[in-house]
Amino acid sequence: MPINITMPALSPTMEEGNLAKWLVKEGDKIKSGDVIAEIETDKATMEVEAVDEGTVAKIVVPAGTEGVKVNALIAVLAGEGEDVSAAALGAAAAAPAAAAAPAAAAPAPKAETAPAQSAPAAQPAPVAPAALSTDGHRTFASPLARRLAKESGIDLAALVGSGPHGRVIKKDIEAAVAGGGVAKAAPAAAPASQPAAAVQAPAAAAPKGMSEDAVLKLFEPGSYELVPHDGMRKTIAKRLQESKQTVPHFYVTVDCELDALLALRTQLNDAAQKSKDGVPAYKLSVNDMVIKALALALRDVPDANVSWTDNNMVKHKHADVGVAVSIPGGLITPIIRSAELKTLSAISNEMKDYGKRAKERKLKPEEYQGGTTAVSNMGMMGVKNFSAVINPPHATILAVGAGEQRVIVKKGEMAIATMMSVTLSTDHRCVDGALGAELLAAFKGYIENPMGMLV
Repeated sequence: MPINITMPALSPTMEEGNLAKWLVKEGDKIKSGDVIAEIETDKATMEVEAVDEGTVAKIVVPAGTEGVKVNALIAVLAGEGEDVSAAALGAAAAAPAAAAAPAAAAPAPKAETAPAQSAPAAQPAPVAPAALSTDGHRTFASPLARRLAKESGIDLAALVGSGPHGRVIKKDIEAAVAGGGVAKAAPAAAPASQPAAAVQAPAAAAPKGMSEDAVLKLFEPGSYELVPHDGMRKTIAKRLQESKQTVPHFYVTVDCELDALLALRTQLNDAAQKSKDGVPAYKLSVNDMVIKALALALRDVPDANVSWTDNNMVKHKHADVGVAVSIPGGLITPIIRSAELKTLSAISNEMKDYGKRAKERKLKPEEYQGGTTAVSNMGMMGVKNFSAVINPPHATILAVGAGEQRVIVKKGEMAIATMMSVTLSTDHRCVDGALGAELLAAFKGYIENPMGMLV
């Protein structure tokens, strides 16, 4: 029977995406693992790999279509030995449902697409993109793998997928069956708490500002142009508006002396081994050392390494530090996982890789989703001091200003030192004033005594 290819959920929170490009055409034979399309989410462009084998009978959603809902039918495969024309005809009847998605950039539907008023073929029930185990871990699986697992009594949540981004595919189920199978877990009550990103309820509808018509009436006709919001800008606006409306922010600022850190940074960079081409193994920045100092401070003050939910305090075991990176049209926060355990050189090289791929929109969802805190550094832009907006489910974000020479008082006398102002924004529901001050004091200690980051 025909095999439906549906819009994949490329992250646990994805609801829709843009079908940017097809890399196959109707009539092409494909096998599991072949890259068949490129999907644009709000933060990245990702390649989609086939999980089944067959011949592309019908492309239902054209390249360039925007706002395609997760699990919507996008193409149909004819299985081995199946009539491709018959599979294509069946897909034509299902096409109107897929075409109903917004398609600002999409070409008009083809003539053979069934008219909207005709009765479409019955659609398969939407398949959940992931199974949720009793410990809250999500397991992604292809529709075929999910069906085979159900028929064979295999517990999807107990498998490690070999497909793209860890997705469980057909061969993983076959391997589990051949190896004696993995007993299906007994149904369990929903866990008391799940990771903050999973349990967050949608915010109440945000109050709207001025309508577009009201805004445009304030300006002379012809004095402006309208630039439609892209997915990234809409997501940034939605999340930050939700943050300011639901998270009770408060702010703590300290000044840190940088001279010892700058001296150590120079020594470490000078000591870096060089390749045959003279390229050093690493080149530390002040920001790399800020990331490490914040991670160690969270290790030392674990009560501040938390996330808020309505029922529980989520206490994190590691400091996963997101770092705001400016990219065309917005920003993204790739995450240094377990930063408290990594060397400065490892953090530096990881950030360089993330920064390069972020600007190309090539980051994977697991590389920028989650995290336990974040750093926003505008010091390189000459900004002295600012306050950043918390990115839920984080409870903190550190805003880093420029290092600059200032006149300070040491032992009753004036002196010149390189100083940096940092402001910690905290969620007052879970990080009180005293706890925020304790975290900043620990951070300041590592910045002003940076040898502590090496031991």
